[in-house]
Amino acid sequence: MSDQATSYAFQAEVQQLLDIVINSLYTDREIFVRELVSNASDALEKMRRLQLTEKNVFDDSLPLEINITTDDTANTFTIADYGIGMSREEMVENIGTIAHSGSKQFLKALSESDQKESNLIGQFGVGFYSAFMVADEVEVYSHSWNEEGEHLLWTSDGKTGYSIDEAPGQRRGCKIVLKLKKEHEEFAKEYRIKSILQTYSSFVPFPINLNGERVNKIEALWLKNKKEISDEEYNEFYKFIAHAPDEPAFRMHFAADAPLAINALIFTPKENPERMLSSPIDPGVSLYCKKVLIAEQAKGLLPEWLRFLKGVIDSADLPLNISRESMQDSALIQKINRLITKRFLKSLDGEAKSDPEKYEEFYGKFSRFIKEGLATDFEHRDALAKLLRFESTFTEPGKLTDLQGYIDRAQEEQKQIYYIIGPNREAIEAGPYLEAFKARGLEVIFFFEPIDDYVVNALGKYEEKDLTSVDRDDIKLDDTTTPEGEPLDSDASSKLCSWIKDNLGDRVKDVRVGDRLVDSPAIALTPDDGMNAQVRQMMKAMNQDVGDTKVILELNPRHAVIKKLSEATAGKPELAKLVTAQIFDNALLSAGLLEESKDMVKRVYDIIDQAL
Repeated sequence: MSDQATSYAFQAEVQQLLDIVINSLYTDREIFVRELVSNASDALEKMRRLQLTEKNVFDDSLPLEINITTDDTANTFTIADYGIGMSREEMVENIGTIAHSGSKQFLKALSESDQKESNLIGQFGVGFYSAFMVADEVEVYSHSWNEEGEHLLWTSDGKTGYSIDEAPGQRRGCKIVLKLKKEHEEFAKEYRIKSILQTYSSFVPFPINLNGERVNKIEALWLKNKKEISDEEYNEFYKFIAHAPDEPAFRMHFAADAPLAINALIFTPKENPERMLSSPIDPGVSLYCKKVLIAEQAKGLLPEWLRFLKGVIDSADLPLNISRESMQDSALIQKINRLITKRFLKSLDGEAKSDPEKYEEFYGKFSRFIKEGLATDFEHRDALAKLLRFESTFTEPGKLTDLQGYIDRAQEEQKQIYYIIGPNREAIEAGPYLEAFKARGLEVIFFFEPIDDYVVNALGKYEEKDLTSVDRDDIKLDDTTTPEGEPLDSDASSKLCSWIKDNLGDRVKDVRVGDRLVDSPAIALTPDDGMNAQVRQMMKAMNQDVGDTKVILELNPRHAVIKKLSEATAGKPELAKLVTAQIFDNALLSAGLLEESKDMVKRVYDIIDQAL
């Protein structure tokens, strides 16, 4: 320090702020690089604008760039920009007192907020102080953009105050030298700083040179006009941010000024990364503010079921603050969440309409995410429902349709959307559940995954039509069809139902005759309070007790087997018991509810023996 140097004491609030920043504010010490680069970028942007209006600019030929130097011998980190620089008064105001640094407001916000809910550091312009987390001493060399400005050196250890001295020979802008603490000497190594810059500052709009080599070579495409970007540029950008070897399936690029200032570039991968994994992947969309990374793989930025997306969301409304670490500004993040989700679903619906085959290829790989959203995200349920695809009794095997197509084909007075969940189409069509619906010309949707039960229960209805499973016992169908054959009379039917109920005992909740069957003798129906086969499978997979299977057994009173069984209850009661047990197990098997099948084979031989 020269004799002309002037010493200053930090104001009490600044000293308190420094203690917080150094000791507890940030969990990641590397954040100081991001903060200093962000400040340098802001200074360059102000200089760029100022050059348009001012003629007498000091060192006007200097390039608008950021230069970083590491020296692992001297254990220093240096960052320099050719921005607007600072005068002596600005040094005192900006980094020495509370007037402009925002530290007083910062401390007030910190004291009034839950630590986990605070919206802090960058909002008040105090990110510079993060340098003291890793440095014993910080030097700031500067010359203002004004030709009449001084050549200055600001020096501080972050503890005892600071001094401002003259330092002849300074270029325009600021050069900050960090004399690193021994325990943080890693930040004097080039490879470490390069890694940090590539993580947080790849899209800073000005060149960043590290030891003479430019680090940020990728352009921030999300801020460019879509008309100025080629498909090749989009694809290369996707490969860079997603670390992917292939091209994306879809992309969404949009900008909005209200209700938030947002630029987003979101990609849908071609392949589902979870198909080969046993656990969910991390989110793939990063959050930026003015090209500076706030959070990579930002949890909470989008709904969990959109974790497969890759890309960037940039909001100028976000403060450059601690939320870059902890995403604590929940209200603002939720606004971004809702806006992006809504726009993405609208975009995906557009893709489905413009290129159905390409969408169906995507759906075949990513349907689990759509269904997860339907089961968990009430706010976007209607939009997600439009994206569902499925086979039905009205489609050829392998051909898909959607809920709107079902509605368009539905009968005029039809109030339900009928569906069935089974392991595959062949198993469903081999069972008895479709008979009544085919006879009446009613379309039935096919679902093939256990999660589908949660999906349809969460959705409930679509365009005021209730989603109704065809295995429910309370379905009421019209009597427009005329079944073939004479049924058992009511007295015989009543006696047979009672006899079967007595023989099956606790295995069945009720036995009754009905008119929904055409070719099958009996059907197992799930009562309102019952658990269907798919839910039982999921519960068992989670090692949860599912209890005994209790269904309603509905008989077809016109079927020859049922008529003969009615006669056998009096003439051949032992054979009738065997046949009853076999009919019941067959019905459970068709419903996917048969727990034990070991007795079936022996029983069939017993039936054959008695019949012969």
